[in-house]
Amino acid sequence: MLDRLFLIGPMGAGKTSLGKLVAASLGYQFVDSDRVIEELTGVDIPTIFYYEGEPGFRRREEQVIDHLTRHPRIVLATGGGAILSPFNRKCLAARGCVVYLEVSVEQQLKRTARDSSRPLLQVDDPGKKLRQLARERTPLYEALADIRIDTNQGNIHGIKRKILAEFEQQRSFTGLPSTR
Repeated sequence: MLDRLFLIGPMGAGKTSLGKLVAASLGYQFVDSDRVIEELTGVDIPTIFYYEGEPGFRRREEQVIDHLTRHPRIVLATGGGAILSPFNRKCLAARGCVVYLEVSVEQQLKRTARDSSRPLLQVDDPGKKLRQLARERTPLYEALADIRIDTNQGNIHGIKRKILAEFEQQRSFTGLPSTR
């Protein structure tokens, strides 16, 4: 079970960037659930939202997360809203180590300012939307997390080392062999 590392957190937390680095360090496969959905549908996330709405996207996301969380030796970056589904939370909690990447709304705004591929931020006041999402989702992230990592400060390699150290500690509690 602890040969699977699942990254959760809001958009702009660094799930994809950090996930790639962590996977490379562990010798695991890296997968981004949003990219898998795009590959399976042949269209980008905003297009899915346009035609199917958020409920249609979330149904697709559940299928993908159910499938991916069964893969051994994987680092999975989930979409920011994946934790809204009780089914996804169950899959993530039962099948691997869940790492919550924490980030402030201010940092999210900086990191997503020029990214038009985020349908939930295509509003007049992205900051207000991010604060609303944080109020709704933060308790779910916190409840699901085995590990919490602050990504607001520090360089990406330092944050990667923190994730690896915490993951190693989780593995040692279970009696699993070291990843080193």
